[in-house]
Amino acid sequence: RIWSLKCLEEDPVSRLDRILLLSAMEDLWTVAVAVFQLWIFVVVFFITLPAMFGLSLGVTSVYIQILVKLLEWATIRIQRGREEQPSVPAPLPNGIIERAEGSMEEEMEQLRRSRSLEGGEFALSDALYFCKKGLESIVDDQVTQRFSSEELASWNLLTRTNQNFRYISLRLTIFWGIGVFVRYCVLFPLRITLAIIGLSWLVIGTTLVGFLPENSVKYWLSEVVHLTCYRICARALSATIRYHNKENRPQKGGICVANHTTPIDVVILANDGCYAMVGQIHGGLMGVIQRSMVRSCPHVWFERSEMKDRHAVTSRLRAHVAAKTKLPILIFPEGTCINNTSVMMFKKGSFEIGGTIHPVAIKYDPRLGDAFWNSSKYNMVSYLLRTMTSWAIVVNVWYLPPMTIQDGEDAVQFANRVKSAVACRGGLLDLAWDGSLKRGKVKDAYKEEQQKMYSRVIVRQNSISATHTRRDDQS
Repeated sequence: RIWSLKCLEEDPVSRLDRILLLSAMEDLWTVAVAVFQLWIFVVVFFITLPAMFGLSLGVTSVYIQILVKLLEWATIRIQRGREEQPSVPAPLPNGIIERAEGSMEEEMEQLRRSRSLEGGEFALSDALYFCKKGLESIVDDQVTQRFSSEELASWNLLTRTNQNFRYISLRLTIFWGIGVFVRYCVLFPLRITLAIIGLSWLVIGTTLVGFLPENSVKYWLSEVVHLTCYRICARALSATIRYHNKENRPQKGGICVANHTTPIDVVILANDGCYAMVGQIHGGLMGVIQRSMVRSCPHVWFERSEMKDRHAVTSRLRAHVAAKTKLPILIFPEGTCINNTSVMMFKKGSFEIGGTIHPVAIKYDPRLGDAFWNSSKYNMVSYLLRTMTSWAIVVNVWYLPPMTIQDGEDAVQFANRVKSAVACRGGLLDLAWDGSLKRGKVKDAYKEEQQKMYSRVIVRQNSISATHTRRDDQS
């Protein structure tokens, strides 16, 4: 009543301004509510529901095709601009050292033969070979570069990848500005909405399924909940996944091993089938998700103290594999993320469990977005923000034929054989280095191995020289 009296006492012009302001605010609120309702309707009925049933309206594929055409045009424009402006620095090459192919034993034997060194005696000139290899490793070693983002052959219109591409024209700037608006103002809110829906459905669905009694219906519902959740999360990344050789998909009671580039690997593989996850128990939001998941599905979570007990981990995994009705275990034997260019040493623990190994090769297309997680540079939140503001995630997945350990083969040899098959199928480099070198020092065993290889060269040449001497004496 007092406010009404004050309004009557006000000047008519001021009163009219107040009424217009309130009316404009009401109209703005009505528009905001209408936009929000339209946003939810589009997200739920055109993206979420088709994703839950494994359907696609073809929008993502058209979007990827447009992006590829745009990036091809940008590449041609940059090359033409570099020819017009020779002062613009050219992109740095991917490799600055041309390495000789072959093992150390082969190279040493060739060098010693070229210097006409007879007998298996040490030569001071052999030290030059190790000096050369040492300098190559200091300048550009094969390990450190596997823990940094993969270099691009052409610019993908992202500021974060523009270190080597300095030529920017007006047209490129315009397209870059449009891309920033699309990625941050359209795609990013859409992807955040889908991620929230997917994770909420995972927590709620698995919790409800967890109250059901242990029977086949519960396991079926659990697989449905997990599958639909991961499909929604894949849409949150604008992921385009191409699966090859589906007849080799991992079966229940088996072990699925794959090369590891990013935590998103789990989402990529779980879009085409359900797996039992293996990992350490966490706190916070991740802990809530883990506790809800394990209620409905026999995932294998370990306490931090158990992870250090290798025998306890192996026994639990072996018991899981022995039950042929349980989901296949998903393991990344590298133990860390590698930058989508190579496969590093597979830890032997995964191959000591027994059972059938189902190898899987994963290869991301770096043109539309860098999927590699550099955990030493970005935390999980920063990494997910970078991923959700990229153009898209395009990945190929190859299912390899199942493999078992052969007679006379130990776990290390079996792991190396599987690793070589994964690297060959995915078009990745096969490296023998341990991924733990990402944060640790070189073990003495590696140094001793180099010494043993050099000693084998000396011993072999010594035996060859002795054989030649006996033949000369006999003649």
